[in-house]
Amino acid sequence: MAHIDLFFSTISPYAYLAGNRAEQVIAKHGATVTYKPLDIMGLFSRTGGTPPKDRHFSRVDYRVQELLRQAKKLDMPFNLKPAHWPTNAAPSSYAFIAAQNAGGGDLGKLMHAILRSVWADEKDIAEDAVVRACLEEAGFDPNLAESGMLAGADTYAANLEEAVEQGVFGAPFYIADSGQRFWGQDRIDDLDAHLSGDL
Repeated sequence: MAHIDLFFSTISPYAYLAGNRAEQVIAKHGATVTYKPLDIMGLFSRTGGTPPKDRHFSRVDYRVQELLRQAKKLDMPFNLKPAHWPTNAAPSSYAFIAAQNAGGGDLGKLMHAILRSVWADEKDIAEDAVVRACLEEAGFDPNLAESGMLAGADTYAANLEEAVEQGVFGAPFYIADSGQRFWGQDRIDDLDAHLSGDL
């Protein structure tokens, strides 16, 4: 049985645009998945990336065009300038880690609910009420938003270190147990082909 490590940030627009397509591919192949939320800005600084606010205008302009094109192609609601971005991704990440440890709900749905809150629903995922609503929507105990913070913080930091060690430099990033790495929501079809043995 194949296994996928899925590195993502709860504030990444590209992780939002991935929707549930990776989960569909993983289910199709009977694979397992471990979600690894991380500090994307910390990752950029560790792997030669540049935060969006510091990028050259040509890169910023291209990013705008590409995000809008992808959202239209995928028929997903998307706010290019959400009211609460960037925001503190740590609380939602800690809650996600607590939910993964607790089990009992749908982690893919939780990831998408958090990301949708940022990029479509104009909500601040640094607020407990928003995180609690996402947990409940995905079938988890909303009280996980307040519990396991210390363990969540430790895992969140460890995920960043593991990402750097494993060659991760953006989000979403999928690593198969074969060692093959796939970066971006536009590489999910390649992940599918790899798990099929075609790539």
